[in-house]
Amino acid sequence: MRIEALRDSPDAFSTRLEDAIKRPVNKTAEILALKNAVTFGAFNAGKLLGNVKLVRNTAPKLEHRASVVAVYVTPIARGKGLARRLVVELLQYAAKWQGLERLDLMVASENLPAIALYGHFGFEKYGTEIKSMKTPGKYIDEDLMVKFI
Repeated sequence: MRIEALRDSPDAFSTRLEDAIKRPVNKTAEILALKNAVTFGAFNAGKLLGNVKLVRNTAPKLEHRASVVAVYVTPIARGKGLARRLVVELLQYAAKWQGLERLDLMVASENLPAIALYGHFGFEKYGTEIKSMKTPGKYIDEDLMVKFI
C-alpha cells in the first residue's frame, strides 16, 4: 500500500518512492509494531484499500500530542466514504488513549479534498509551512492542522 501511495500521490508524503522500495520488510514490521503508534486499515475481501496512522509523541512535555500520518485510500475505493470511516476509527481510538489531548497533521496545501475531510472532523488550520517539501520540479507547501480532543 505504501508503494502504491507514493506512486499515486508523491506530493502527499515526505517519503520518496525510491527510499520506500529499498526499505526491508522487517523495517516496516518494526514500524507497525511501535508501542506509541497505531495503524488502521480498511479491507474488502482481504485486500487493503486504505490506511491511516496515529503516532503519539513520547517526549514528556509533548506526550499529550499525537500526529495523524500516512492517510491514503487506493483510487478504486475513493469517493465511497472510506477515508471518513478510517478517520472516525482513529478519532474513537484517540479519545480513549489516556492523556491524549491534541491531534496534529500536515497536509499539502493543494490537497483540497483532504483538507475538507479534516475540516469536517473539526481539525482547524493554524498555519502553513511554506516550501515544506521539495521535489525535483517544485516546492510543496503544507497546511498545519490541529484538533483538540
